[in-house]
Amino acid sequence: MKLAQSKLTAQGQISVPSEVRKRLALVSGSVLEWDIEDDRITVRRAGRHTSEELHRTLFLAAPEPRSLDELKSGIRSHLRARHARG
Repeated sequence: MKLAQSKLTAQGQISVPSEVRKRLALVSGSVLEWDIEDDRITVRRAGRHTSEELHRTLFLAAPEPRSLDELKSGIRSHLRARHARG
C-alpha cells in the first residue's frame, strides 16, 4: 500500500509527507530507522526511551533513607504549615 511519495533533493534529503508525520506522530527531532531487505526499504519511527532510562534521567540520585518516624514527622510538619490559620 502506497501512502505517499517523496522526492530526493540534490543534497540527498527527502521531506516526510504530512500523512506519514501524522500517522507516526513525528515532530522536529524525531528519529527514523531505515531497514533494507532485498529491494524493499522500510522506514519507521525509532524506539522511544525505556522506563529505566527515563527514571535515571528524572531521578539522578536516590533519596536519603529515612525512618518511618522521620517520614511521619515530615508529613505532619508539611500539613501544619499548609493548613496553618492566620
